[in-house]
Amino acid sequence: MATQKFCLALDLKDDVNLIEEYKKLHENVWPEIKKSIQDSGIEVLDIYCTGNRLFMIIEADVDFTFEKKDKADAANEKVQEWETLMWKFQQALPWAKPGQKWILMDKIFGL
Repeated sequence: MATQKFCLALDLKDDVNLIEEYKKLHENVWPEIKKSIQDSGIEVLDIYCTGNRLFMIIEADVDFTFEKKDKADAANEKVQEWETLMWKFQQALPWAKPGQKWILMDKIFGL
């Protein structure tokens, strides 16, 4: 059972054709990518899109950390291939650090 929730944001390049291609790629995410996500302790990962803005919601087990996920991803050739492909479509948010993709969002309200 997931005990942590994270929300992240990222933009796509503002190009209708690229956005459609990005969505199509996510209809059939490579099995190695799905496995790497699950192996990291992520139990639910949803991505939403409005215009060229992406919003990701992650529900993960208590042992999940972004540091462990980043380390595993760096050592996974297939994840690196996928991430390189995704940069064709993605653009960093204006306040992102160099090379930073998804930005962790701060929760400002809950009900």
